Amino acid sequence: MGGERSKIWMPLDNAALIFPAIRRKNWNNVFRESVTLTEAVNPVLLQQAVNELMPRFPSFYLRLRRGVFWYYLEEVEAPPLVQEDYAYPLTFMTRGEMGRCCLRVLYYRNRIAVEFFHVLSDGGGAMVYLKTLTARYLALRYGAQIPPTDGVMDVQGHPDPEELEDSFQRYAADHPAFCPEAEAYRLPGKRELGRFTGLITGVIPAESLRALAHRYGCTVTVLLSAVMVECVLAMQEEQVPKKRQKPVKITVPVDLRRLFPSRTLRNFVLTVNPGVDPRLGAYTLRELCDTFTHQLAAETTPQRMAGRIAENVNPQRNGFMKAVPVILKTPVMRAVYDRRGEKLGCLNVSNLGAQGLPAAMAPYVERMEFIIGVQYSYPNNCSLVTCQGVTCINMIRSTRSTELERRFFSRLVELGVPVSIETNE
Repeated sequence: MGGERSKIWMPLDNAALIFPAIRRKNWNNVFRESVTLTEAVNPVLLQQAVNELMPRFPSFYLRLRRGVFWYYLEEVEAPPLVQEDYAYPLTFMTRGEMGRCCLRVLYYRNRIAVEFFHVLSDGGGAMVYLKTLTARYLALRYGAQIPPTDGVMDVQGHPDPEELEDSFQRYAADHPAFCPEAEAYRLPGKRELGRFTGLITGVIPAESLRALAHRYGCTVTVLLSAVMVECVLAMQEEQVPKKRQKPVKITVPVDLRRLFPSRTLRNFVLTVNPGVDPRLGAYTLRELCDTFTHQLAAETTPQRMAGRIAENVNPQRNGFMKAVPVILKTPVMRAVYDRRGEKLGCLNVSNLGAQGLPAAMAPYVERMEFIIGVQYSYPNNCSLVTCQGVTCINMIRSTRSTELERRFFSRLVELGVPVSIETNE
């Protein structure tokens, strides 16, 4: 006898376990990736592309469910409906919305944007989805023949089991690595009314940024982190007496696919927190670049990261923790996160790097953008991506003051980098 097929479900990966526990009635961890095309988006064809990707990307068409012992992800009955971008980036994703699908697909004029609740994936995995969605849309719209290269997947293919794995479980070391860290300075600011988040985008020729980083003997991520620290140090100096000052640290996400041979499209990122203590003396920009280069090199070896993975994975494997109902786990996980999770950095600088495109796709694309949301307890974040020779640096905030953004982009201009500013205000 035939019967209704049971829905596919998937346990949360190790990084995703925390996100349902720490969401609040006015905050959750959502990020956006978008592509700006040369012509206006056709929403009917975009919806068709979204529908056609569902069999190829089963780990993205999921909704959040609460089980007895853990939250889990369950396949949706139908793909999400494409929406016109209606407000500001990263509007609050409600419980009801996550109960239908943990991603949104939006369009506005020439832009296609996808917003992901972080339980689904990280920036690297999400970029594969966005590129493939865009490639399929261009094929439907223009008949473009785009090969499955440069992060574009074959829509007619079948998902590889490795794309769906929790790579944290696979690459955890036998022994955990733990090193206590000092709490970082917290940027002040009066919060915006409601849930509005301000966004200022710096649009920069990628080559000018690379040339400046080369001049300082570092990567673009290190350079921008160092410039950000310069700005935060100056703000703390003006606002806090020297004896009460705290370390200024930048939270830098590290894509572990660069260290381990993983093909997962789910979360596989850990963060490190390079920084300096202003009570020990002043720093030039070159000294900050050198310091961050050495700190990141020391923290991001495969051995060190495997130990960090084990530190996170071991509690999940603990038999007692497995047996505790999720209704009791949630407040404990939230308390641990509140005590430690957001206190080790001032803000994120999250760089998705230079994104290549298949040659057949490139003529239709102007640029890409990557926007991470603000954290629950600190109001500023910075994220960037480079595509088609253009770097877009997105600085988001939940406060009214734009002082940090003004200092940061002004400093880049002072260093010889041309910056065009865009804002959602």
